[in-house]
Amino acid sequence: MVDTGEDDLVEYGFRRVIITITAVLCAMLEIVDTTIVNVALNNMRGSLGASLTDVAWVITAYAIANVIIIPMTSWLSLQFGRRNYFAASIIIFTVASFLCGNATNIWELVAFRFIQGLGGGALLVTAQTIITESYPVAKRGMAQAIYGMGVIVGPTLGPPLGGYIVDNFSWPYIFYINIPLGIIATLLTMAFVKSPKYGEKLKANQVDWWGIVFLASFIGSLQFVLEHGQQDDWFNNNLIITLSVVTVLGLLLFIWRELTYKHPIVNLRVLKDTNLRVGTIMCFILGFGLYGSTFLIPIYTQSVLGWSALDAGLLLIPSSITTGLMMPFIGKAIQKGVPQAYMVAVGFLVFFVFTFWMSRVITPDTGAEHMFWPLIWRGIGLGLLFVPITTLSLSTLKGKSIGEGAAFTGMMRQLGGSFGIAIITTFIARFNQEHRVNLVSHLDKTSYTVQQTVHQLQQGFMAKGFSANESLQKAYKVIEFKVIVQSNVLSYIDLFMYLGILFLLCIPFILLIKKGKNKINPADAMH
Repeated sequence: MVDTGEDDLVEYGFRRVIITITAVLCAMLEIVDTTIVNVALNNMRGSLGASLTDVAWVITAYAIANVIIIPMTSWLSLQFGRRNYFAASIIIFTVASFLCGNATNIWELVAFRFIQGLGGGALLVTAQTIITESYPVAKRGMAQAIYGMGVIVGPTLGPPLGGYIVDNFSWPYIFYINIPLGIIATLLTMAFVKSPKYGEKLKANQVDWWGIVFLASFIGSLQFVLEHGQQDDWFNNNLIITLSVVTVLGLLLFIWRELTYKHPIVNLRVLKDTNLRVGTIMCFILGFGLYGSTFLIPIYTQSVLGWSALDAGLLLIPSSITTGLMMPFIGKAIQKGVPQAYMVAVGFLVFFVFTFWMSRVITPDTGAEHMFWPLIWRGIGLGLLFVPITTLSLSTLKGKSIGEGAAFTGMMRQLGGSFGIAIITTFIARFNQEHRVNLVSHLDKTSYTVQQTVHQLQQGFMAKGFSANESLQKAYKVIEFKVIVQSNVLSYIDLFMYLGILFLLCIPFILLIKKGKNKINPADAMH
């Protein structure tokens, strides 16, 4: 970046407060919108008359658009000027939110969600850059931490907020809530945010159109395969096979194009930096753990414990608050020069403690109080991972490369989340079948305990006035239901254990990282 005005962008006092609030608000809007919809899927199905597979597209479309646009953001800000691009993104996001609320059938909703995702992906990354550049170098650790609070608290605010809106109003309101916030954010952006004077714009014929096509086809197909793999039975489905081939070809063509073209849309050469390479992998695993556990816990509490969406969402709030409270301390520690590799290693260890503990407390009737402390550990672990991983990845980069490296870490975090959710849904289904078969094989009709249980249940139903035959049928039904619940619980226990092992395996890799200059300003880091 030909950066003439780095210091011109630093703001003080009132203006800086306003800019920080605007940027964090936009990042929160984007992230809350990723998870708020999960709670409302059932209501959307009912009112739009869609199947479960169709309605899953409401999440998929948004995720695909997000992941396609994130790597392109630093290039788009250069083309159109950062303030204009940021304001345009907020406007696209807000208008699409209005259209989503007014959608009359499921495919309209999916199309508008895709447009909303194109606006939203930009909000995350650009918000980070804006916060970073509004703070003087010495204070960027704090700037990072403030942004990090938004990014971690966002996914957890979605479900309880969505649950509350759906219970008290109707599902379109989860989209309408963005409109006033979007209008305020646009006005504040136009009034307060400045655009840096960076390099030259490209003419239309210099733009890396093929790069955009390859990027979209490879990431779009990958995201589709991940979201729909389990329900379409993975590689027994022709569409999944075709798209997997498109993913691989798109990736290879994309790498070739970016390395040979004069003005690449994504600069892959940044990845020569060892720390960034290790950091992108860490970001992937962080996304896996963050989104994976945010997905796993509500599913368990709703499907096994029968909680409402609102309660399931509220369960995660203490964990997010813990992370939020830790952010400023971590920002300070990094500025004082505590080695980030150690913080990340401890973070992974703490995350392992959380998953191991969860696998011990899960039963068919666990109460919220049993999950409180493990979830606090989850919050501590995320706090130790989030800022240090991003700072570490960028600790040896300079100038323009920082923004480009940050786009990679952001993209890998999102992809990690998609992989995590895809793998978790697949394994829930597979483990469920295995455990069911195992449990049923122990139900031997000749065994005394089985006979006694069936007899007791049958007597219970007869006491309620059912005939002997009906009662026997109902007794078998009860036992079958117990088997289903138990196999469900066993699957969740397995998944938490495997997640924990994954985090333990990361620790040795972290200690391989070269020491960068420790006090990089964390802010450039986050994207």
